[in-house]
Amino acid sequence: MNETRHAVVLGAGIAGLLAARVLADHFARVTVFERDGFDAEGMRKGVPQARHLHGLLDRGRTIIEELFPGFTDEMTARGATRAEALVATRWYVGGLRAAPASTGLTSLIATRPLLESVLRARTAALPGVRLVAGTARGLVGDRRGVRAVSVSGDSGVETHATDLVIDATGRGSRASVWLTALGAEPPGEQKLDVDLGYASRFYRRVEGQLDGHASVIISTGGNGRGGGAVRVEGDRWHVTLAGILGDHPPTDPDGFTRFAATLAAPDILHLITRSEPLGDAVPHRFRAPVRKSYPRAAVAPQGFLLLGDALCSFNPLYAQGMAVAAQQAAALRACLRTGGPTLDLPARFYAAADKALDVAWQLSAGADLAHPGVTGPRTVRTRLTNAYVARVHRAAHVDPQVSRTFLRVANLVEPPTALLQPLMAGRVLLRGRSRADVSSLHRTGPGAVPAPDPRSRIPSDR
Repeated sequence: MNETRHAVVLGAGIAGLLAARVLADHFARVTVFERDGFDAEGMRKGVPQARHLHGLLDRGRTIIEELFPGFTDEMTARGATRAEALVATRWYVGGLRAAPASTGLTSLIATRPLLESVLRARTAALPGVRLVAGTARGLVGDRRGVRAVSVSGDSGVETHATDLVIDATGRGSRASVWLTALGAEPPGEQKLDVDLGYASRFYRRVEGQLDGHASVIISTGGNGRGGGAVRVEGDRWHVTLAGILGDHPPTDPDGFTRFAATLAAPDILHLITRSEPLGDAVPHRFRAPVRKSYPRAAVAPQGFLLLGDALCSFNPLYAQGMAVAAQQAAALRACLRTGGPTLDLPARFYAAADKALDVAWQLSAGADLAHPGVTGPRTVRTRLTNAYVARVHRAAHVDPQVSRTFLRVANLVEPPTALLQPLMAGRVLLRGRSRADVSSLHRTGPGAVPAPDPRSRIPSDR
């Protein structure tokens, strides 16, 4: 390690903390600037979505576990819920409950503040890493590269020389403005206007609810409405309801309950009508997922990288953000290990990160474009993919093997092509017909598909 190298990370969210962990292996000093300071409980003013349900997909969890060994056990000890997806969780996709099946996937469920506080403490303990309250004001350099960053803090505006700047400031990143001011080419953008609104509320958990074993309920429907209920630290249910294209859930108690009654998952309504609320529902609005990229990676300025939501922000309904940020951190780690922080690092990093982004963006953007009101390019491939995915959802309702593969793809553990393998495609095409056809598959006799657990339709009375 070069004893003089200094890296700066802007933003101490999930992406910024993971980036700092990777950089600590290659730079003598790593400074993480966070404009909101550091609340002991992990809640940051600039992250209003922290009050809402967060899902850490298994691909993201395993990467974080590699970077911070013992992370999963530490989170569990702090009150997070650990469960196997589709065994102790219930997923409703396309309005139907996915058949229970062993997936080998671990769902780690906690609030965003707990996730950040654990990662922040682990990051701050790394040799050479400093976490500092401060707000980035701009970059110093020229169109070829960045040499320093200006940050305002308690001592006023200061310039910090650096060998590498990671912008992990999230969707509010001002990177394009900063780069343009240097005469550098900013990245291009893809955007889909989904106008998502969601509302969240905590409830006290009652022992024995959902038969005492289900800890996660996720629901998405063809009408653009969705929701989730997860067991989090403090023995609470964290319930989030969501709707796209302006169809946003109300925050008053009666309106919140009425909206929950329209979801495909009856379990969510069951929980909120039989549990004690802990505070009022709080709203949030998300306008559009945005993906930034350099069509010609060679023009990306040296010494500066975008990571996390600053590079690509996804529709929160699909819970991909933290997992994809972890994948980007893994891509950065691989680039630094093979070539170090050399002049071609931006080109190498964006090429590696794009592999993960392509898959996640294909999954989420395709799902968004399945709704006619969402404007965006719908190619023949998009239309065929969405038609096939709809059959996957129906087949997953009655076929545990399809259900298992779909969840593993959704968790970014297997590629989407896993659903196109000949044997799997045969199951999807056979069992993913219309909803009426799906119900007719619940029969007895040779070759019959077992009917899903009846709890997929009738919630427990406990």
